Amino acid sequence: MPNIKSAEKRVELSKKQNAANKAAKTALKTVIKKYDAAVAEGNKEAASEAYAAAVKSIDKAAGSNLIHKNNAARKKSRLTKALNELNK
Repeated sequence: MPNIKSAEKRVELSKKQNAANKAAKTALKTVIKKYDAAVAEGNKEAASEAYAAAVKSIDKAAGSNLIHKNNAARKKSRLTKALNELNK
């Protein structure tokens, strides 16, 4: 437990930020899972809608440094590849 007041404040801020980051990452994973479910189902319309939502969420996460930009690029590439395979 910190003895200095500023250190106590940092501990509280860290807890809040950790909770916010965890919630954002969970939401990102949920959006991607919805897309994966639509692709697995073979529903092209639902998959393309879910793709747009997933890419937007990934870009927001990368923009706020929640995930690394290369991680975001890799995720988007994989989502795009799966959508293109579905549309063949």
